[in-house]
Amino acid sequence: MFRKGNTEKMSAQKLVILAFFVALYIVLERFFSFNVWNMRVGFAFIALALAGMLYGPLAAGLVGAVGDILGMLLFPTGPYFPGFTLTAFLTGAVFGLFLHDGLTTKRIIGAVAVNQLILSLFVQTLWISITYGAPYVALLPTRITQCLILIPVQLIMLQVLGRPVLSAAHTAGL
Repeated sequence: MFRKGNTEKMSAQKLVILAFFVALYIVLERFFSFNVWNMRVGFAFIALALAGMLYGPLAAGLVGAVGDILGMLLFPTGPYFPGFTLTAFLTGAVFGLFLHDGLTTKRIIGAVAVNQLILSLFVQTLWISITYGAPYVALLPTRITQCLILIPVQLIMLQVLGRPVLSAAHTAGL
């Protein structure tokens, strides 16, 4: 996650930045998203993508998992189910895997495609089906609509925010 020589260490500065990303994730997920019981359209992905760009898959995954757990404890919107936390971790990890080693249009498309078409559409729909006892297939039309909305939003936001944030982070020595 954070390398200094051959051992992994986390500086206080990086810990504070990751804590900021957790807080940003919670605020964007809980307060700046449109929610219907089986659909959420919002901007929490920004915190995970930025953490992934700067610090890689493990750090971004932890931001997602910790953000999901703390968000649920502080501002519950339904029953807790660990599958949602797993998906939050995997979403961050995917952003880190695709975006940490370079921010290209292909990598952004790959990250958004995996997160939306696999994790959000199929895995999150499964968790919603299990949690609420709703038929999986009956949930898919709404979930497809969510993906059709979020795919272009994520592609545009990551293109617009990615390079300036990385440039500022490198200038600041992060």
